[in-house]
Amino acid sequence: MHSLAYKTLHSLAKFKPQRETQALACNQLKESQRAHGRAVKLGTTILEPDIVCSYSASKALWDACKLFDEVPNWDVVSATATIGCFARYHQHEEAIYFFSRMLALNIKPNQFTFGTVIPSSTALQDLNSGRQLHACAIKMGLESNVFVGSAVVDFYAKLTSIKEAQKAFEDTHEPNVVSYTTLIRGYLKKERFDDALALFRRMPERNVVSWNAMISGYSQMGYNEEAVNLFVVMLREGMLPNECTFPCAISAVANIAALGMGRSFHGSAVKFLGKFDVFVGNSLISFYAKCGSMEESLLVFNTLPKKNIVSWNALICGYANHGRGMEAIDFFEKMQDTGLRPNSVTLLGLLLACNHSGLVDKGYSYFNKARVEEPGLLTPEHHACMVDLLSRSGRFKEAEKFLHELPFVPGIGFWKALLGGCRIHSNMELGELAARKILALDPEDVSSYVMLSNAHSAAGRWQSVSMIRKEMREKRMKGVPGSSWIEIRSKVHIFVTGDRNHDQHDEIYQVLGFFGLPICPIRQTSKDRDHTHDEKIPRSRGGQTPHNSSEHGHDS
Repeated sequence: MHSLAYKTLHSLAKFKPQRETQALACNQLKESQRAHGRAVKLGTTILEPDIVCSYSASKALWDACKLFDEVPNWDVVSATATIGCFARYHQHEEAIYFFSRMLALNIKPNQFTFGTVIPSSTALQDLNSGRQLHACAIKMGLESNVFVGSAVVDFYAKLTSIKEAQKAFEDTHEPNVVSYTTLIRGYLKKERFDDALALFRRMPERNVVSWNAMISGYSQMGYNEEAVNLFVVMLREGMLPNECTFPCAISAVANIAALGMGRSFHGSAVKFLGKFDVFVGNSLISFYAKCGSMEESLLVFNTLPKKNIVSWNALICGYANHGRGMEAIDFFEKMQDTGLRPNSVTLLGLLLACNHSGLVDKGYSYFNKARVEEPGLLTPEHHACMVDLLSRSGRFKEAEKFLHELPFVPGIGFWKALLGGCRIHSNMELGELAARKILALDPEDVSSYVMLSNAHSAAGRWQSVSMIRKEMREKRMKGVPGSSWIEIRSKVHIFVTGDRNHDQHDEIYQVLGFFGLPICPIRQTSKDRDHTHDEKIPRSRGGQTPHNSSEHGHDS
């Protein structure tokens, strides 16, 4: 390749569109135009892919299109390189357009071309172009190539049915770790956990990305115990986690409030990563806050070298959820002193802080200030929080007025917030109105019946309680049983009402009887079963780690 080509390619590698200042983009465009001019004078046409990309990255698309059409001797390598540049700079429509121009110039695409352009259809969520590209690959006999196949699997898994993704995977000759991981992600997205696990076990080789896909997939779908256990197995099998692994694992352990186990994950992050980034740090701040250990949450926050809005929000919401409203407000004011602007999560944390601490007027002032200065921050969640704030404090007239003045039709959450306040203050008339609204929106909502029954019970209206329970029986509605859990030596034990699943349930009931506590007769149900433990992927409610041990109990 001509030395000038190497020089231009090196220059393009340093170019970062849409991330630097407009002045830098303009300078890069001028350099590209000068390089183009020199190439024309020299009669050189090897440079065009890089120059075309520079034009596109600088948003001079007309020049890019004109140049592509003017150059007579493109080949598959230079054309694919150009499409790849567009894709890297998130110019996906242009990438697909240049693929069509490539076909018009009778340049036959290869497997790398399809592996580059099909992800652009996925990014655009364009089913039509993606299917056309797949059909074109089939016509050219490239559908079994692993680069093409992996891109097609990802396209179908994200945009259509998992069945089509599975078919594309089966058509791929010798699928690699990328192909397997892509289909696993598709299974997890569709909540086909058994299929994902079976495919994961079948993989000829696993890397940290495939482990991360499994852990994050389970965590995001609410299967937190499984995600935690997968992380433990990953460590036992000697796979080194990276900075993408820990936020998923720590988020999962936070959702089951396993403080001891989470501390061991924290230790693992220090061991494997040394100084971790803001994403791992934020997950740790949130973890300790969810477990009620605000001192450790603050310690991680203070030792984090770089903080973003998520760091501050995690701390503010942590204090808010534990009734430490003034501390949440104090940290909000400190955040403002740093120059960071609050977002909708920050505002929600402030309203929760005021709600849980009874700071009604303070909460109202924050809400009204946002309504005037930054109305774009307000979501239905903020309005529902205000209804809850007013209802909990017994200011029902203001709550009703607030509901009537809403700029949208209130959903179930709003009426449940009102019903919750009515239960606290025994406002039966308004509570029954709220319950009727809830049942009109969702006749099968069990929680509204339970809340209304509890409200009547607190007011001593036993006849009303009996009528509600009778109606629930007639409709065959069953309340979700209460649950609690306790962590002992880094193992989480979960119990529900009338639980017989625990392997030590006989000893537990014996101890309860020894202390003279009333024990209700237990009815065995179809859900009462022994939980088997898989050797590779444990599915138990708790997992052992070889690190620190602690005891910490929680009630939900």
